[in-house]
Amino acid sequence: MVVTCERVWPEISNYLEDDVDPGLRAAMEEHFGQCKRCTAVLQGTRNLVQLYGDDRLVRAPLGYSWRLRGRLGEIMPGRRGTALGWLVAVAAGALIAGSLSILNSAARTQPGLQSMHAQSGRAIPDNLVVLVSTGGRVFHVAGCTFIHNKEGGVRSMAAAEAIREGYVPCVRCLGQYLSGVARALLEGHAWVLA
Repeated sequence: MVVTCERVWPEISNYLEDDVDPGLRAAMEEHFGQCKRCTAVLQGTRNLVQLYGDDRLVRAPLGYSWRLRGRLGEIMPGRRGTALGWLVAVAAGALIAGSLSILNSAARTQPGLQSMHAQSGRAIPDNLVVLVSTGGRVFHVAGCTFIHNKEGGVRSMAAAEAIREGYVPCVRCLGQYLSGVARALLEGHAWVLA
């Protein structure tokens, strides 16, 4: 097996740790015998590994870290305006939290309902096709006998669109999706409203 310099260089570290297969190792040794550049890279890598692996060469004298910290404390600028910095950070955080709260509540608001006494629906499927009559306030499912003002025209739309336009569900045909007050009305418990 013949190897090139480009194949040898990425494997030098593995070669030094005896972590290459025997065929590649033999080819690399043959290449080192012929290539002075790769031999120099091998010797330089071996020297670096030995230098950094020997803790005697890098040991700092006793008290060095304290002297270094003291010197850095003299050179580095001190903390200035920390109280003002904290005040600005808290004010910015409150401003961001308030803005997010306002945006969140604005996203949750429902348009004005067509009827003052209406109850909005809960868990009505958005893509449920419902019917609304022109001038009406309530949306119904197909086949509901309580659709009013059929003469003015009846149109169909998705439930989510009807809710966005301010229509409310019919308590008779969509009672299963309504809140507790509307359900009580459906069941004949008008005393809940009193």
